[in-house]
Amino acid sequence: MDFTEKVVVVTGAGNGIGKAVALAYSHAGAKVAAIDLEQAAVEQTVQEMAGEGLALQADIRLHKEVRQLMKQAFDHFGQIDILINNAGISAFKNMFELSVEEWDSIINTNLRGTFLASREAATYMKDSGKGGSIVNIASTRATMSEPDTEAYAATKGGITALTHALAMSLQNDYITVNSISPGWIETKEYDSLRPVDHDQHPSKRVGTPSDIARACLFLTSAENNFINGENLVVDGGMTRKMMYEH
Repeated sequence: MDFTEKVVVVTGAGNGIGKAVALAYSHAGAKVAAIDLEQAAVEQTVQEMAGEGLALQADIRLHKEVRQLMKQAFDHFGQIDILINNAGISAFKNMFELSVEEWDSIINTNLRGTFLASREAATYMKDSGKGGSIVNIASTRATMSEPDTEAYAATKGGITALTHALAMSLQNDYITVNSISPGWIETKEYDSLRPVDHDQHPSKRVGTPSDIARACLFLTSAENNFINGENLVVDGGMTRKMMYEH
């Protein structure tokens, strides 16, 4: 998949999945605007790119900053073709101990930030007349849960619903909108994982950020624009696995 002459905006690109996504697009020929709350981290991502990149610091909870970062990306590159909404936070905490402020921060980062970034990027995409593509990073926790994950699960469920709503609203502008729901993606110490960690997956391994990056490239490739409003689960088969104690 060749993304030469494409401009991609990736939020949460300082580490983990977002960084892998940004680097994958860069190696596929795209120009990439990498966004993160941590300036040093996102600058490091840009330094590792194969091609032209732009490091931008922003808090995606804030409409003014989101509007500014999209303008900076557009002014720098002259276009925006693809947006990957990856930025997100979590706080796995007992619901009786989770503060309202923590709840609001998670909701505003993960869900509000995804909407704000989509709306601002779509403005430039539709004005170009060439359309574009948006991918929102959701989670398998949108449909299955462990205890103490209410805020995070709520945002990821919201993102999957937001995805198909945006796809319908942006159809006349030729902008496709899909989401990806990762399962267990190990972003730090993959070599320290136990055999049981891998073996419990039908694919017999824990996922890596590159698995999600390749899914992003697939969904935003021009020849795959018949995929629209969908949620792609990338979890090694775990959500299809019946689990009983024997």
